[in-house]
Amino acid sequence: MPASPARPTPAQIRRWRQYLADERAEAAVYRDLAGRRDGEEKQILLALADAEGRHEAHWLELLGEHAGKPRKGDIRTRMLGLLARRFGSVFVLALAQRAESRSPYEADDDATDAMAADERIHEEVVRGLATRGRQRLSGTFRAAVFGANDGLVSNLSLILGIGATGVSSSIVLVTGIAGLLAGALSMGAGEYVSVRSQRELLEASQPGTETETALPHLDLEANELTLVYRARGMSAEEAEEHARVVLAAQQTQTGSVPISVPELAEGPADEHEAIGTGMGAAISSFCFFASGAIIPVLPYLFGLQGLVAVIVAAVLVGLALLGTGAIVGLLSGAPPLRRALRQLFIGYAAAAVTYALGYLFGTQVH
Repeated sequence: MPASPARPTPAQIRRWRQYLADERAEAAVYRDLAGRRDGEEKQILLALADAEGRHEAHWLELLGEHAGKPRKGDIRTRMLGLLARRFGSVFVLALAQRAESRSPYEADDDATDAMAADERIHEEVVRGLATRGRQRLSGTFRAAVFGANDGLVSNLSLILGIGATGVSSSIVLVTGIAGLLAGALSMGAGEYVSVRSQRELLEASQPGTETETALPHLDLEANELTLVYRARGMSAEEAEEHARVVLAAQQTQTGSVPISVPELAEGPADEHEAIGTGMGAAISSFCFFASGAIIPVLPYLFGLQGLVAVIVAAVLVGLALLGTGAIVGLLSGAPPLRRALRQLFIGYAAAAVTYALGYLFGTQVH
């Protein structure tokens, strides 16, 4: 990498000062996030802030007397800092993950190779932290987001399809409310059954406690216990060693020794957390489907009729679809604008098809 000139150009000074401001702002974001956490996550975030401090020192050294007064970071980093101070949620981590992925250091000869590598690693570190939050949200949040989207699209399609047949606005309103209630109840019941079934399947896969009573009577030479651990994913050598430890502990203790091992028990527990509870998923699904389904009904509730009501309903639903699509994009680490536009296209396409079918049906009837 070529060395920077002894006397930096005005363009370099401007760029370095902006880098310096961005590094300071990013370090502040990580410290703010760390202030809302504890344990290992807090330590990781503080370590990220320290790394940004090393980058800050690099730009200060290059700038020397040209450092000048502290500047503000770019608008995205400042907004990220505001969100971190107010919320500190997985959404902020998802935004920070995307910010790290946009680092310009790889293409800048004035940044060291180590700094560019740091930024790539920082993205993975933040992705890991965001993944923890996504797992905690994924059960109930999945039901919430997709419930809202289903409510938006299905009820808009229903209202436009019925409205296109030429019936009165009062019939459209009643149809929309009926669709809201039927869809919300169906979604809630479906989510409850789905999540409960998943949890019951996971519970059926956990080691049974009754088998512990068989340990004192096992043939030490045959050692059938090794088969238990091999069936759960251990190699033959690992299973034999672990079975030996369990049986030795059984001989030296008067109490029972669990037949399961920690590393095997953690998997189902994490999966239970990710799936969520059946009642929580059902309530979220019902409420969010209803909150989405009410939006296309609002114009009719406020007395609008005909084409005006249709346009207002479509615009309101479009804005809501953009919002939910962007949120899903943020949480999944994907570009939020692309996910928002995809959500909008799918929703409008479904509504357009239903409207066309309703119009054709109404024309034939009349």
